[in-house]
Amino acid sequence: MARNESQFWQYVKRNTPKIKWTRIENTSSLGTPDLLGYNTNNCFFTVELKVVKSGNKIRFSPHQIAFHVKHPLNSFIMVTRTMRLDPILYEGSQIRDLVTSGLRLEPIAKSLDPCVKRLEAV
Repeated sequence: MARNESQFWQYVKRNTPKIKWTRIENTSSLGTPDLLGYNTNNCFFTVELKVVKSGNKIRFSPHQIAFHVKHPLNSFIMVTRTMRLDPILYEGSQIRDLVTSGLRLEPIAKSLDPCVKRLEAV
């Protein structure tokens, strides 16, 4: 169970040994995703982590939305619910639909292994 993004980050880091991660804690450039990943294909990508406490709505700041609109490729949003640690993955290009539909939007990967495989394949 992940009660917050910090716990979710630890879970992601622990379960993705083939990906080199840099956690971005940036207060000067609002909207920058939480993680910068580098995989064995020598590709960089970003991941915004979100923990949903209840319902289907995912909360995004206007800056986070703007980032993904501006950078739709090799950017991802990984979401989990607080009641269980079962990540789902969306592409950054899906941000507008994700804002309106929330978790009802079909993700590109469900569950840990498919999410990891998708990130490793970037």
